[in-house]
Amino acid sequence: MTDASQAAAPMGLFARYLTLWVALAMIAGIVIGQFAPGLVQAIAGAEVASINLVVAVLIWAMVYPMMVNVDFKAVAGVARQPKGLLITLAVNWLIKPFTMAFLAVLFFDVIFAPWIMPQDAGQYIAGLILLGAAPCTAMVFVWSQLTRGDATYTLVQVSVNDLIMVVAFAPIVALLLGVTNISVPWETLVLATVLYVVLPLIAGLITRRVLGSEDAIKAFSDRINPLSMGGLIVTVMILFGLQGSVILEKPMVIALIAVPILIQSYGIFALAYGAAYLARVPHRVAAPCAMIGTSNFFELAVAVAISLFGLNSGAALATVVGVLVEVPVMLSLVAFANRTRARFS
Repeated sequence: MTDASQAAAPMGLFARYLTLWVALAMIAGIVIGQFAPGLVQAIAGAEVASINLVVAVLIWAMVYPMMVNVDFKAVAGVARQPKGLLITLAVNWLIKPFTMAFLAVLFFDVIFAPWIMPQDAGQYIAGLILLGAAPCTAMVFVWSQLTRGDATYTLVQVSVNDLIMVVAFAPIVALLLGVTNISVPWETLVLATVLYVVLPLIAGLITRRVLGSEDAIKAFSDRINPLSMGGLIVTVMILFGLQGSVILEKPMVIALIAVPILIQSYGIFALAYGAAYLARVPHRVAAPCAMIGTSNFFELAVAVAISLFGLNSGAALATVVGVLVEVPVMLSLVAFANRTRARFS
């Protein structure tokens, strides 16, 4: 049996048609949002520090299966393969925020200017800048798992990225927005890191210790992998349920906001993935390396947009569009990364 078939075997048809199930989940979410608004409002109300606890539990379920594969004995090996980490950090903090700001200004101050009021354009630009300055924390573990990424290396990449975000997010946003009094909701940043990284990691380490042997760990990991995919489907359904009314009320505005996000996402992935290929980074490191910068820490971006500009602001809407666009985009990039695995040494 080939490596590809071994990876696909535990999930079978479910994994093979994951894009279809996600598309159906999007539709189902919008329908539920329209016909069961009470349920959606109850889910929306379960928040602490701007983090939805229901979605947090589902993301935890998605992240945990990969954390089971984290071997701390191998962490030292990251120092012997620094290229992937360096590419991740360079793209995330020296390129991504500034290219997002450039695209936002280009589209909303120039290309889309005939159709967008100037005050609205400024709000959308601000929201896109917030997205660009907040690289992914949790969902990258899911994308890494789908591309058979190195779980230990991915953990190190995300952890270092989070440490930099603590000190770099506010200054970069302040620079690009021209605002010097950015109020970063630190409780959102800390809580998200604990929920999405620390707790699943502790659970994974305990699980490894209880299971003992590598064979037992692999067998257990194969059994719980579908949990990750199921969590992704339900998460998508909830996100689209929460934002269904916005999608139906402002489809043209959402389409316009999505354009620079799509260009940025595919462009950043191409840059990081291409750099990893040229640097001869192994695919199990290269794929997560490119995914971290491509996806966003949307909880932080949404929370800051609301705190700075208000719940019903154009900036908040732009960050929400980032949430809606991310899953389909990342699934397409997962598929591309898997198809091009053989090109990496």
